[in-house]
Amino acid sequence: MTLVAFLTGAGISTDSGISDYRGPSGLWRRDPEAEKLVTYAYYMADPEIRRRAWLMRRDAATPRPEPNAAHRAIAALERRPGFAVRVITQNVDGLHQLAGTPVRKVLELHGTARAVVCTGCHTRSSMEDALARVEAGEADPACEACGGILKPATVMFGQRLDPVVLGEALSIAKAAEVFVAVGSSLQVQPAASLAGTAAEHGARLIVVNAEPTPYDELADEVVREPIGTALPELLQRLE
Repeated sequence: MTLVAFLTGAGISTDSGISDYRGPSGLWRRDPEAEKLVTYAYYMADPEIRRRAWLMRRDAATPRPEPNAAHRAIAALERRPGFAVRVITQNVDGLHQLAGTPVRKVLELHGTARAVVCTGCHTRSSMEDALARVEAGEADPACEACGGILKPATVMFGQRLDPVVLGEALSIAKAAEVFVAVGSSLQVQPAASLAGTAAEHGARLIVVNAEPTPYDELADEVVREPIGTALPELLQRLE
């Protein structure tokens, strides 16, 4: 049984219509102010930032993104005999699970955009319900349990990753025989360091990304082709 671990970033979801962040046409390059909408300190301190963030989420919710060929290729590898697959994702879109990769085999480093959490009492509820309230006219919906500030159940800039989830990701990186970094700039730590950890522990490191990354020199193979076609072809070769 070959353990294949994937570290996936925003680039794997661009074919599903979700913008990346740091690429040539990424969200942060087009609108540097947009980064404030997902920065914890700004979000908590400024009601106007929260109102803009809710409008951004509402507008991004339709049409609903669907998994693309790259997500489906990973799910297909997981079903093939002889392979154990684990996905460590920096994404919050849930597309790996929708593509068929079992929930227990996907680690969401940065949380999920499919739920919201109260910053006061920590009650979780669905993003769909929160967006329905925005659509109905609530510009900055508050927690229905305690009146606190609601935020997506994601790790915003300025927040720490869940140490339990990060620990599990580190264990997977150390154990992997093949480690594939897909669509990630490998610039955001500590997630990016997982690629180096995997290589140091003997994994075959493959980087699939449109632009150079800080870990390309460690990689056994670097693929610059479009992810939607390159990743399925790469995973077919693994067999």
